[in-house]
Amino acid sequence: MKKFKYIILVAALSLIGCNDDFLERYPLDQVSNEIFWTSEKDIINYNNGLYELVKDDRTIPILMGLGVGPGVNFYDGLWWLDEMSDNLGATTARALEMYKVSTGNFNVENNPRPFGYHPKGWAFVRAINFGLANYDRVPIAQNIINQYKGEARLFRGWFYADKVSRFGDMQWIDKVLGTNSPELYGKRDPRDFVMQKVLEDLNFAIANLPANWGPPNDGQDPGRIDKWVALAVKSRVCLFEGTWRKYHGLSGANTWLQESAAASTELMNTGGFSLYSTGNPMGDYRFASSSTTQATNPEVIYWRKYEPLVNGHFASRLFWNYNGGATKSFVDDFLCTDGLPIGLSPQYAGDAKIEDVFVNRDLRLRQCVLNPEDQTLLTYSNDPLNTYPRLNGMTGGRNKSNTGYHVVKHWNAVDELSPRNQHSVSPPCLRLGEVLLNYAEAKAELGTITQTDIDISINKLRDRVNMARLTTLTPPMDPAHATDGVSPLIVEIRRERRVELFLEAQRYDDLRRWKMGKYLAAPTLGMRFDAAAIARYPGAASQNKTTLVNGIPYIDVRKGTDYEPKFEDKMYLWPLPTSALSENPNLGQNPGWE
Repeated sequence: MKKFKYIILVAALSLIGCNDDFLERYPLDQVSNEIFWTSEKDIINYNNGLYELVKDDRTIPILMGLGVGPGVNFYDGLWWLDEMSDNLGATTARALEMYKVSTGNFNVENNPRPFGYHPKGWAFVRAINFGLANYDRVPIAQNIINQYKGEARLFRGWFYADKVSRFGDMQWIDKVLGTNSPELYGKRDPRDFVMQKVLEDLNFAIANLPANWGPPNDGQDPGRIDKWVALAVKSRVCLFEGTWRKYHGLSGANTWLQESAAASTELMNTGGFSLYSTGNPMGDYRFASSSTTQATNPEVIYWRKYEPLVNGHFASRLFWNYNGGATKSFVDDFLCTDGLPIGLSPQYAGDAKIEDVFVNRDLRLRQCVLNPEDQTLLTYSNDPLNTYPRLNGMTGGRNKSNTGYHVVKHWNAVDELSPRNQHSVSPPCLRLGEVLLNYAEAKAELGTITQTDIDISINKLRDRVNMARLTTLTPPMDPAHATDGVSPLIVEIRRERRVELFLEAQRYDDLRRWKMGKYLAAPTLGMRFDAAAIARYPGAASQNKTTLVNGIPYIDVRKGTDYEPKFEDKMYLWPLPTSALSENPNLGQNPGWE
């Protein structure tokens, strides 16, 4: 039976005088290490400390929730990652580090970027390696020890996969280093070598982690990662690596795609998960992203629980205020209800006014972006005295949008009104919906996809929102994506991914692995802003510039600013910070960033 997992992000773990102090006091003196490893409880306590470290999404961006909890944090967690993509149009200084990336206006810097090459990440690796070097000292059965090794190795493999995805070649460290270790000044290892080590870690975790934890761990905090988490991570990591290799001209793509498809298949067939659906196509899709609990959600593979007065966050207010709004590009990618793109469907009602955008469209659109007709239904903005959208330059209202497309997938009216550090919306870290998409994409990229494959993946997602099914392997080519260099079917699978995984930290990485930087270089456009819109939204004309698309003016969020979008091929990989290169010049800088 499936057991839902979650993390209570608090420091009050019942360690026998250790945990955070134990993990952070390096090097440990010999006496404390000799007396610590005596029972299974010691391993549990040590690994609980790893969960404490991994809660920091900004420095260890793997098991992502909404950051550490308390504090005014503008970059911590799943929702913010879309600000690095073409999905959102943030402009506030509080989102600067994100749209530097999305617009290609970032350079080599001394300090690590958010989600980048951070010393805390390498301290995490050291903590993992220290545990792996000592677990076998405990006099318990090897299969029990291997469960905890599986936790540690899943964390290590996942962390390294993230670093390879951002920086390419990476120095593989799988032992505890001393102050005189030559590896401290070693070169980076090749991508092939590191990713094989990643795969070994992931496979070990799958083979040794339990499907459900029994005593003394069952139901304990933090909720422990299990076999299903490991399979979901492998599904994601191997898809990234396979498509990166395919579109960036590296060898071995099919091997990684096959690994992704196999991991996805095993989870889909044996994990006991199912898509969340109550028969409400107007709300079921956004339920998980806006909910304060996933305890009864059969779709969720892992989640992190936030509780007021314990580890509550402030994200429901901060992200709502500063995300800038969804882009025209994102809105335009939603299909019409006949299953055709807006460039081909006779059902498309145009965008003369914002309400038209939602007519005859995939119902996920109005669960991502505010349809003015849904303001009362969603209690949007907790502001019944004003109508929305509200654009920059308008008076009144609790929230303004750069693009005109207010984001609502995460919106929870009760949570937004809660006091600072008492917000408790707890979105999934991993869910079945992503695994279904990974499966479909891997099979399509391998050239082995069948209609049955589509029916058990993409069409299940569409069924949840009463959307027309994809019933052919040769759909018509969307004119908007005709120059992408891929088949119409892969266009549709990529579209499905963008729609389904909005605000789930996937879009920026997807564009990089597909080598689709051109979409990051495109103008950041918003809603139609013609004479009728100028009249409807008084005051907005003074603060919004426009760009013509087929003779029609649309808000251009970055026009005339220092952050007009651009993209160079070197940006598919990030530069290492100079602080890391100062400590070890042998790491070398990434191509184009020297």
